[in-house]
Amino acid sequence: MEIIIAKNAGFCFGVKRAIKLAFDTAKDYGKDVYTLGPIIHNPQVVKKLAEEGVNAVESSNEVSNGVVILRSHGVTPKVIEDINKNGNRIIDATCPFVKKAQRYATQLKDEGYQIIIVGDEKHPEVKSIIGYAGEGVIVTETGEGISELVRNKKVGIISQTTQSRANLLKVIDESLKSAREVKILNTICDATSIRQEEAQEIARDVDLMLVVGGRNSANTTRLAAICKEELDKVYHIEVADEINEEWFRGVNRVGITAGASTPDWIIEEIVHKLGAVNEKMEQNTIRRC
Repeated sequence: MEIIIAKNAGFCFGVKRAIKLAFDTAKDYGKDVYTLGPIIHNPQVVKKLAEEGVNAVESSNEVSNGVVILRSHGVTPKVIEDINKNGNRIIDATCPFVKKAQRYATQLKDEGYQIIIVGDEKHPEVKSIIGYAGEGVIVTETGEGISELVRNKKVGIISQTTQSRANLLKVIDESLKSAREVKILNTICDATSIRQEEAQEIARDVDLMLVVGGRNSANTTRLAAICKEELDKVYHIEVADEINEEWFRGVNRVGITAGASTPDWIIEEIVHKLGAVNEKMEQNTIRRC
């Protein structure tokens, strides 16, 4: 059984930066260190941080005179204001690409555009961007019904950093049908696009695909969806223990990719587990493509 591991699987630049900041902060302060929500969407990493004294809270009101790490997804200006009011020190681990989307949202608002955000309105990153876009922002993933909402308006489009280019293009096409003007500021992270394209290529060339990452991770879920467009046997798993040996009966080639919040050690454990599954089969061939 041949195992093909995506070259760009796992932590992206923004997540690596956020995790390093979190562990460094734990060493520097030792106690009273918190994140607003999980710093990334990976429960295993969040657990390791908790063991180092970095605990996730749901509201800034739960912390006073402590150290609050802003997670990679970012927060609204109002949340930052509340954190400061409670006498906390802020460590900003917001992904630089999310920061760019926030800046663009402010820019479009100041220029008088009707802002459209391509993304999931329930996702924390999108919520943070909405905070910079102000009232009246439209959030959509598919663009359905957008043409009527933006008729004769001056429209500015940005997107959640982990959105697919396909969704962005759908919203652009719908907006162009009726808007007076359309300004597009591309805020999709290049690493996200590369990871998605790479996963799609591998899925076309294997018998089974493992997509590794938190089930509440938007970019991992999207990777799984992209792979399922090419292949029936796609399994979204978080850890090696979820692997079922029966999946691999008659399988000759296995592809592995992972979301931006998945650490290397989890990917390595999965490769090791596949080796055990394949122990009685021909010797594994492992390569990176």
